Amino acid sequence: MAGQPGRPGRTAWLRARSAWLRARTDTLRDAPFPRRLAAQLIHIHVLDTATRLAAQVFLTAIPVLFVLAAFMPDEVRTTVSDSVRTALGFQGSSLDEVKGVLQPEGNTATTDTFGGIGILVTLLSATSCSRILQRLCERTWHLPHLSGRLAAWRWLTWLLVWLAALVIQGQVRSGFGAGDILGVFLYLITATLLWWWTQHLLLGGRVPWLALLPGALLTGASLTALAWGSRLYVPRSLNRSVTQFGPLGLVFTLLSWLIVVFTAVTLGIGIGYVLAHQGRLVRLLGTPEPPPQDEG
Repeated sequence: MAGQPGRPGRTAWLRARSAWLRARTDTLRDAPFPRRLAAQLIHIHVLDTATRLAAQVFLTAIPVLFVLAAFMPDEVRTTVSDSVRTALGFQGSSLDEVKGVLQPEGNTATTDTFGGIGILVTLLSATSCSRILQRLCERTWHLPHLSGRLAAWRWLTWLLVWLAALVIQGQVRSGFGAGDILGVFLYLITATLLWWWTQHLLLGGRVPWLALLPGALLTGASLTALAWGSRLYVPRSLNRSVTQFGPLGLVFTLLSWLIVVFTAVTLGIGIGYVLAHQGRLVRLLGTPEPPPQDEG
């Protein structure tokens, strides 16, 4: 009974905060672009979200890679290994570490250990990244959270599609053998389409396709630049870290690089929202007005 008097006060506080947020949204709608951009980036918590995404990808990617190594045919394991090597430019000792994960000895024993339940548990745990991405997209577009009952299949679908994309990433980056120039364009197109579809899927179709395009283009372009920049930074840093710290060096370097990657993703999606509400783009893209129930 002691907690009862506090409930009306909390309800009034929530209503007051909701009214303040609505007024703030209306004010920012007419504010200069830099101010709206700064408010949006603060609202989506760029570094916090990027760090959480990087940690979840790192913690769930290793089990998923083990599942791939244990259950997939040799050709698929080799393709995934080549994709990872191409994406991050693995060489020397760091390449040996990755091959040890993706092409382990005693594959039959590992398969028996995992079993069908192991695959299911691993995939379900890996959907934690999908859930964080969904919250990022919803927060970016100021939408209420989609219930787990409606979103669960979207989390798993997102994960499976991105695992399939990982398998062919190495071939895309090499332009399917035609060279790096074609590979750049193919990677840019593929990344843009994947992040365009990602936003639409995880938002539950509540935002029109065209309004999501600026965020997809920004994210695809930034990841394309990072993908080719990783060839200069990651191999040297990985080899130096692995030589000094062993497997822990691989952990430190990859986690740091993943934070950079997901900072680019968070910025791309967040800035894309602001651009979609900019001037003539609102009419051109059919961008919907922000909902009145803005969740701070």
